[in-house]
Amino acid sequence: MPVYSGSKGDDAMLKIIARLMLALALLTGSLVHAQTAPNIAVASDLRLAFSDVAAAFTRDTGLAVRPTFGSSGNFFRQLQQGAPFELFLSADESYVLDLAKTGKTDGDGTLYAIGRLAIVAPHGSPLRLDGKLAGLRAAIRAGQIRRFAIANPEHAPYGQRAEEVLRGAGLWQPLAGRLVLGENVSQALQFATSGGAQGGIIAYSLVLDPAFAHRANYALIPASAHAPLRQRMVLMQGAGATAQRFYAYLQAPPARRILARHGFALPSPALLKAKT
Repeated sequence: MPVYSGSKGDDAMLKIIARLMLALALLTGSLVHAQTAPNIAVASDLRLAFSDVAAAFTRDTGLAVRPTFGSSGNFFRQLQQGAPFELFLSADESYVLDLAKTGKTDGDGTLYAIGRLAIVAPHGSPLRLDGKLAGLRAAIRAGQIRRFAIANPEHAPYGQRAEEVLRGAGLWQPLAGRLVLGENVSQALQFATSGGAQGGIIAYSLVLDPAFAHRANYALIPASAHAPLRQRMVLMQGAGATAQRFYAYLQAPPARRILARHGFALPSPALLKAKT
């Protein structure tokens, strides 16, 4: 006696149901993956480097992280108030060390990079670029600087160091009333190269973007012109396994090579032991 196996219509329906179940499983997996990707607070100077590191991390581990870029000072205040970040990459280690005193972090974290500054000017600007700012001084005297961009020194470490460089060169007061302050160093770069300003001082790591050369020029400012930009990261209390794994990955050779390629100096063993 033949065994009944259902009609062709039933078979087609079963195939449709199977496909729907597979699609639902894939969608559910994607949603879970997105939900478990940890939120990372990332200083704006890392915008380009972090994207490359995160891509390498995902390629090597199959895991993902979800960055939010901004100024370190603003992140510091948000984290004090309980913002849901699992890892904080600051452009100035003082914010991490101060946050650690509140008991909200997993220890003091670790130094991951030393940042540098660059003076930039859009194509067509009258500003002649050099690391010692002689061209900026000459342009100010000639009345050629109407707007000059830096990150806001009140909460952005690169803005604080830019102010330090300008004061050291005796140019802070001459630029009074002409400064355009970015909320973070990425925004300062936009202001400095958009044509509304004649130049600015921003993070060296951001000028190495191939797209930058199409709209502006730069000169590296000597590290001796300002206090070191010691950049420290730290896990927050309760950070999950993926955030912990990414924290370790940032200290491994693949990530360090990427940071170096993006213009960051890598901390020596002596610097890793020292604190400001």
